[in-house]
Amino acid sequence: MELVVRNASTVVTCDGPLGPRADETLAPIGRGAVGVRGGRVAFLGPEAELPASAIGPDTVVLDAAGGFVGPGLVDCHTHVVFAGDRSDEFDQRCQGRSYLEIAAAGGGIAKTVSATREASVEQLVALARPRLERLLRQGVTTVEIKSGYGLTDEAERRMLDAIAALARQGPQTIVSTFLGLHAVPKEHADRREAWVDACLSLLGALAAEGRCDFVDAFVEQTAFTHDEARRLADRARAVGRPLRLHVDQLTANGGAQLAAALGAVTADHLEQISPDGIAALAAAGTIAVLAPTSTLFARARPFAPGRALRDAGVPVALCTNCNPGSSNSENVSLAMGLACLENGLTPAEAFLGFTRVGALALRRPELGRLAVGGPADLVVFGCAHPRTLPYHLGMNEAVRVVKGGRLVA
Repeated sequence: MELVVRNASTVVTCDGPLGPRADETLAPIGRGAVGVRGGRVAFLGPEAELPASAIGPDTVVLDAAGGFVGPGLVDCHTHVVFAGDRSDEFDQRCQGRSYLEIAAAGGGIAKTVSATREASVEQLVALARPRLERLLRQGVTTVEIKSGYGLTDEAERRMLDAIAALARQGPQTIVSTFLGLHAVPKEHADRREAWVDACLSLLGALAAEGRCDFVDAFVEQTAFTHDEARRLADRARAVGRPLRLHVDQLTANGGAQLAAALGAVTADHLEQISPDGIAALAAAGTIAVLAPTSTLFARARPFAPGRALRDAGVPVALCTNCNPGSSNSENVSLAMGLACLENGLTPAEAFLGFTRVGALALRRPELGRLAVGGPADLVVFGCAHPRTLPYHLGMNEAVRVVKGGRLVA
């Protein structure tokens, strides 16, 4: 083997059957070990069964020192490419102003758009790199990144160029999403249909050039309507790009039902989802992506009903939603802890939200789990059980991070 991880309390594979029993999906191997060859998992089982020939003079041996080993984490919803600062808005929220009030006064997404438009590709990459490194040090080996802070043809392309550059630099797997329908740019305030038309045209070009993996839209009273989202969905389907939607975040407007009806891969946020919306997602097989850090940070109660979603059979993924306005945090442990304390998930469900289910939200089923022949993306944690990650609230337990069989943190 090129690399062997041994002396683990447990190897949590997340490779069990998907279903209502999250503990079964974790599929742990007590006193397990992992062997890696050619960037893939070549051995996975009890350490007592590790062949003596597995460790040679050139094998890198990682001592888990009694901690547990799990798959590389997946952050399936972020906005880490941006410029500018919105700490003044945080100050305003702490004084009682709401996110919607700040946006209506010219703040919010529009403020980040102004700063991002002024930044070059190189500057955007330089600003995003530390954010990705902070995620990596917590064990995140796959990151989805959205555009949506450019809101012109040229600026959106520049954001996607920055995302592509970050993907080339590695070490994380980067998944790109075109989010042109994030907000109505100020120059289109009186002719919003022209911006929707421009986004639909741009999506066709981006898809033809292979510049984005997904397409997304923010469906909200301050952003885009159901009909506009339907137009985007039709265009996405025509050019072969899967749809994701920000829905039911700030107001209850039937966004979950819309996501289900349009065949969206995910419905994200869902703080204001209705019982009918939950039933619609369950029937459609749409994955719910919850962003509890954002709910906390934006002071936009209630938290999404994670327990009700899981109990209805909806797969639940989690994310940091790292962005400058409503979730200025790369703290995965905090997101897991809030998912348990406020969204009603169990620790096992929260861990799956950042592994197996997070990967499914990106249509990367080979990621977020450990299996022989699968990618050797794994994390050695300093605690003995996944439940410690949300319990040790806001603290990083990742000790070593392996991506594609290579030690990267």
